[in-house]
Amino acid sequence: MIEWRSEAALLSTRPFGENSVIIEVFSASHGRHAGVVRGGTSRKVAPILQPGAQLSVAWKARLDSHLGSFTVEPIRSRAAVAMGDRLALAGLNAVCSLLAMVLPEREAHAPLYDRTIALLDLLGQSDVWPLAYLRWEQALLEEMGFGLDLSACAVRGVNEELIYVSPKSGRAVSREAAGEWADRMLALPEVLAGKGDASNDEILRALGTTGYFIEHRLIKGLGDRPMPGARARLLDAIARVK
Repeated sequence: MIEWRSEAALLSTRPFGENSVIIEVFSASHGRHAGVVRGGTSRKVAPILQPGAQLSVAWKARLDSHLGSFTVEPIRSRAAVAMGDRLALAGLNAVCSLLAMVLPEREAHAPLYDRTIALLDLLGQSDVWPLAYLRWEQALLEEMGFGLDLSACAVRGVNEELIYVSPKSGRAVSREAAGEWADRMLALPEVLAGKGDASNDEILRALGTTGYFIEHRLIKGLGDRPMPGARARLLDAIARVK
């Protein structure tokens, strides 16, 4: 029998049989991992199994290749915060949907796990959450091997007037170097490089650029799959924040 225990964030659930569910969790040491929760539809267990919940999980199976089963204990629920705040609900769903889609199964990503928990802990704080989410998307791209290099112009090596990002390389491009290719470049708002205006309008511009690489580099490598709709709903929620 193979067993392990860990803290984890719940990403998704789906029905399995009459009274069980299959859950996917994200843990620091075991990455995205699925398993069956027996009695997962019961009145006692179902309220625990909400997306974004922080759980103590124990997984076991006869062989490592088997689906296996989980037992779960609650550590922190985020459902109440999410249900009472449009931005928090949209944000939680976007984070869980993206991780469930792009994380390799059973591959540890401890730094990204820590960043994810820190982000989820900020749910409900609408004044800081959009910027924290932008930083999380940048960390997601970095962890998955598609990090953006915004330190200097990819063409001239200078670090002045960097206003574009190359959609091919993910590197910064200066105004002068872009030339006739400017209309094919992605925006490089200062907030994306960690400086300047951090208004929601600028954050949304920056998320347009990170979203391009998530959709056309990260997700495209997984086959013919669209960007999760939850992310578009999040951008709409950010645009509505006053």
